[in-house]
Amino acid sequence: YPFGTVQQKAPAIENGQVPVIRRIATDKPYVFLTMDDGAVQDPDALKLMQQNGTHPVLFLNQKYVKGHEAYFKQILDATGATLGDHTVDHPNLKGKPYEFQRKEICDDADDFQRGLGIRPALFRPPFGNYDQNTLRAAAACGMRASVLWTAAVNDGHVQFQSGDKLKPGDIVLMHFRKTFKEDYTAFVEQAKKDGLTPVPLADFLG
Repeated sequence: YPFGTVQQKAPAIENGQVPVIRRIATDKPYVFLTMDDGAVQDPDALKLMQQNGTHPVLFLNQKYVKGHEAYFKQILDATGATLGDHTVDHPNLKGKPYEFQRKEICDDADDFQRGLGIRPALFRPPFGNYDQNTLRAAAACGMRASVLWTAAVNDGHVQFQSGDKLKPGDIVLMHFRKTFKEDYTAFVEQAKKDGLTPVPLADFLG
């Protein structure tokens, strides 16, 4: 996978709102892994990612990162992973006042800039729930896109929104939880079985 040669233009921010991305339009055999929250810091996560080169986006919550900055910084520095914004406290943003949403998103990004030395530019709304205020707030906080997903890994099984395999352009969701090893391995094996290569999502949302 030749880094830097697949950069595509992200959909533009229109009317002060970030675009919502569910999958990437590509005819190449690429798939994208994302990891949410950060609640359980599996000690083998770094090794697994280095062995398999999946280049995930980590959509993290400040409430889980606080006190564990070194753990996440090591993963980000050593694996080609991208840092994403997932709010401070993981609330359901939909229907909340604009200022509440802006604070959740901006404070998460500000804190990561201070604690990890990186400011995220990709955002994922908790639970995948959002409204117009969410997209406006994300843009105001410097985000380029709001990223959802088309498949998820839970308890060691890949769950598809349609069909029974991963397709080029799919964005896959998993979490930092107790089943990290099983979930991560399930993704890697499914991608291999379906003839897909995990590549950095940020390269397609530049």
